[in-house]
Amino acid sequence: MASGDLTLSILGLLGEGPMHGYELKGRILELSGHLRPVSDGALYPAITRLEKAGLVARHEEEGTAAARRQVLTLTEAGRAELRRRLAEPADLDISDQTRFFGLLAFLEQLPDPAAQAKVLRRRLDFLETPAGFFYRDGRPLRAEEVTDPFRRGMLLVARATTAAELGWLRETLAALEEA
Repeated sequence: MASGDLTLSILGLLGEGPMHGYELKGRILELSGHLRPVSDGALYPAITRLEKAGLVARHEEEGTAAARRQVLTLTEAGRAELRRRLAEPADLDISDQTRFFGLLAFLEQLPDPAAQAKVLRRRLDFLETPAGFFYRDGRPLRAEEVTDPFRRGMLLVARATTAAELGWLRETLAALEEA
């Protein structure tokens, strides 16, 4: 998992409530582990960096067994950083589908429907910009022009996925704009 993705996941999950590191790792794996697994060697240093930056706080609590456990909470500065990242995502967070889905997982924590709509509108604008996977003579090829069955499959799946996402984005934007 890329550093920015991991930071957003940590802030977003702690924005839902306090949890200990093991629970946080499990929630991250539930969220995106099938795409980008996270190791202890990435998670715990990231938590430490966020703690040093004042975005995450740590305190001890009694564990379910004899051992005490470290519980992580989002600080007010951490909540502000989470909201900033949600309201002002980087271009890559809009254009990369996996990163955009990571953003969507926490967009509800951005309390203003207009700010949520602004993020979705950026994604809609990106998806509506003509693009293609494969080109010939400077123009994108249509699926029926691609003879390689695997590349044709890429085009067909990408177009179907994009069509579904466009429909969802338009529907959700209409609902947000009514709110």
